[in-house]
Amino acid sequence: MNDMRLVERDVDTSDIKITARGVQVYYGTAHALKDVDVDILDKTVTAFIGPSGCGKSTFLRCLNRMNDTIDSCRVEGLISMDNEDIYDKRVDPVQLRAKVGMVFQKPNPFPKSIYDNVAYGPKIHGLTRSKAELDEVVETSLRRAALWDEVKDRLASPGTGLSGGQQQRLCIARAVATNPEVLLMDEPCSALDPIATAQVEELIDELRAQFSVVIVTHSMQQAARVSQRTAFFHLGNLVEYGETGHIFTNPRDPRTESYITGRIG
Repeated sequence: MNDMRLVERDVDTSDIKITARGVQVYYGTAHALKDVDVDILDKTVTAFIGPSGCGKSTFLRCLNRMNDTIDSCRVEGLISMDNEDIYDKRVDPVQLRAKVGMVFQKPNPFPKSIYDNVAYGPKIHGLTRSKAELDEVVETSLRRAALWDEVKDRLASPGTGLSGGQQQRLCIARAVATNPEVLLMDEPCSALDPIATAQVEELIDELRAQFSVVIVTHSMQQAARVSQRTAFFHLGNLVEYGETGHIFTNPRDPRTESYITGRIG
């Protein structure tokens, strides 16, 4: 981990949004994540890369306590957001997930109208006081997801009737509707065609002005295009973390170099 600290010395601590120290994750007796230390910055896209089964999605799900829903899963260590321990017993995971939105690999709109998909979060969290306020949140969220112009005349139509790329942008709109501080994306483009992927990547670049974005991706090209910082996971270990340019052009760990050049993975 000393290498990571060397890479991280240029970071202003006031820019840190999420801190993880000594994080271990177990599924039953299987040790899925081992001693992860990382600082995730605000208003930055951080990419998690690494071979299948290396722990990157497991760690992503630690950041909004999605692993709480898996009976056999145990998380140890410290994860704090804005210096608050998110695993403290006083933290309500439902409220946490309003602050830490998530977009999944496969577009998963609710079987509701486009409007109701986006309005769902603000309604259940009581974030709006009137229909006019809710209308404004829905429009703002769809604009943030670069979808408003395509759907504004059919908000009552089912979200499931949209194309794959539009459905994924609808899921992004749904995630940002609660005005989260962090947006987690678990391989958000893996089910999309190249045109839809390019639209979502462009959107990710715009969203970082407002959020801390963390993206798990199998595509190193995508990580290089959209992120400012990259973390490389291998066999449950966080091997290396730093500026994306450094990770891809001048990695410090031979395992990182082997993955990037295609020798492992």
